[in-house]
Amino acid sequence: MAHNFVRPFLFEHLDVRGACVHLGDVWQALQARRGYAPPVARLLGEMAAVTALIAANLKQPGRMSFQLQGQGPVRLLVLDCDEQLRLRGMARADAGVAEATVPDLLGHGQLALTLDSVGMRQPYQSLVPLDGDSIAGIFEHYLERSEQLPARLFLMADGSAAAGLFLQKLPDADRRDPDGWRRVQILAETVRAEELGGLTTLQLLGRLFPEEDIRLFDPRPVTYHCPEDWGKVESMLRSLGRDECEAVLREHGEIHIHDEICGHDYRFDAGRVAELFGRDRHV
Repeated sequence: MAHNFVRPFLFEHLDVRGACVHLGDVWQALQARRGYAPPVARLLGEMAAVTALIAANLKQPGRMSFQLQGQGPVRLLVLDCDEQLRLRGMARADAGVAEATVPDLLGHGQLALTLDSVGMRQPYQSLVPLDGDSIAGIFEHYLERSEQLPARLFLMADGSAAAGLFLQKLPDADRRDPDGWRRVQILAETVRAEELGGLTTLQLLGRLFPEEDIRLFDPRPVTYHCPEDWGKVESMLRSLGRDECEAVLREHGEIHIHDEICGHDYRFDAGRVAELFGRDRHV
């Protein structure tokens, strides 16, 4: 099985659905060369896992972005994923962030969702306050408010993997089995981080829910997608205008643009700027 996937499942007789996510080299690529302190990397990895889980439910082409903005030492977490489960993201934090509780790391803030799908006149945006003592708790609160359905999340992230288990109570659950949702939650709460990161979906569900009848669906691959986009950067510079670009060149000797979410650097010297605008100033 691929090391980067979201795999949905359904409790056949309970009207409870779920999914497992595992990010191996995708998670390693997302944090490569960033130098995040361990607490920052852990928060970003857990948020990467839950973003992939939620994006797996996108029904049409589009892009979903989550921004967790806080006033603590971890000021910003950004994860972006499309319907093909192509993931990218970044964190912004103070230097040398030490281990602390999630509320202390994030402080007061908000979770923002932006959804931009084909056919939408403008992107949909939603804001909720940070309510929860973990990334899992924050997103459980978000899901219950946005979908009006109770959900549970169990997440982990270390240097090699980010993974998670998602459970959601569907509308007919109490009619199908009045004790089913409670029972599933109690069993899921026994999960350990090393099991989330180290077991296959089949092994994990078999360990947690040995008495339940579960239907597994095919896994969906997750990829890290953050290519360089010189065309986009050149269009941005053209929109600034030649005079503005040449003023930056005179002051700094080059135009340097750093793409924080992907980690790419774009540099334009005088020759490249001249080529960008053409020899004729009026072109």
